[in-house]
Amino acid sequence: MIKAIAIDDELIATKVIENFCKEIDFIELEKTFNESKEGLKYLNKFPVDLVFLDIEMPGLNGIELYKKLKQDTLVIFITSRADYAVEGFNLQATDYLVKPFTFERFVQAVKRANELLNFQSQKPGADNKHIFIRADFSLVKIALDDIDYIEGLDDYLRIHLHNQKSLIARMTLKKMLEKLPGADFLRIHRSFIIPLKKIERIKTRVITVVGKELPVGQSYEEEVAKVLSSK
Repeated sequence: MIKAIAIDDELIATKVIENFCKEIDFIELEKTFNESKEGLKYLNKFPVDLVFLDIEMPGLNGIELYKKLKQDTLVIFITSRADYAVEGFNLQATDYLVKPFTFERFVQAVKRANELLNFQSQKPGADNKHIFIRADFSLVKIALDDIDYIEGLDDYLRIHLHNQKSLIARMTLKKMLEKLPGADFLRIHRSFIIPLKKIERIKTRVITVVGKELPVGQSYEEEVAKVLSSK
């Protein structure tokens, strides 16, 4: 069961969230607040799993409030301006809802939070089939088998998925590699990570993955040769 609170200076907004939560059996909305400072005071005493947090509030706005939290708490930002999603993305928000949002969109955001909480509560190695990535301004669950290869773009990366639209994530390849099971994925270049099971052909300093020829970086040759020779 997800323990949550809602903080929004609009009474009608907190009422909508309260009514929506009553229709979902895996979330308990413990309290609602129409003043951000009162919400922050409560959170510092009574940590919860999830906060529905309005961005545009007088005094202490939602982004400032989130930065002041002393514990890790999932947040779903709520706003009437879609451009705030970029800031929510940079703060690693679970999701963001643009007013007015439907019940279906609300459920989608809450399910995403529930999946992440379940994933975080698992023992290490309990789920080696999925990872969660913050991409396209929301949290996305990705099946490892769907990854064709991962391409680095400075501080961003593009996750190429099989027969699906690729995803853009604000993350370095180094951080991404830490999330992936080392036995199944290999960095072959400063710009590429590949799944070993999808290698089709190996030539001198070139590896073909799902029909795409990718270069092997000079500084990665030794490690690549070592890993591939053991397979």
